[in-house]
Amino acid sequence: MRTLCLVTLLSLVAAGCAGNAPPAAFSCNAAAAQSAVGKVANVQLMEDARRAANARMVRTLRPGEAVTLEFNAERLNLEVDAANVVQRVRCG
Repeated sequence: MRTLCLVTLLSLVAAGCAGNAPPAAFSCNAAAAQSAVGKVANVQLMEDARRAANARMVRTLRPGEAVTLEFNAERLNLEVDAANVVQRVRCG
């Protein structure tokens, strides 16, 4: 019983602290990387767009390509066409 009380107490303390977490160092802002639209997605463009958007990571999404569906607020997505030209920039 004492162990159960201790575990419950620690869970409550951890839950209370979670609401006071500092903001993430990276928070993607796709609007800041819109200049990539219409350009070929090469390594330099991807890195420039990532920095402009303040994203932690960047990926290209090609037509018909399978991608993970989880939202990641630190990730910049560059949607490209068959010629690897950026069509859309978004976070997630």
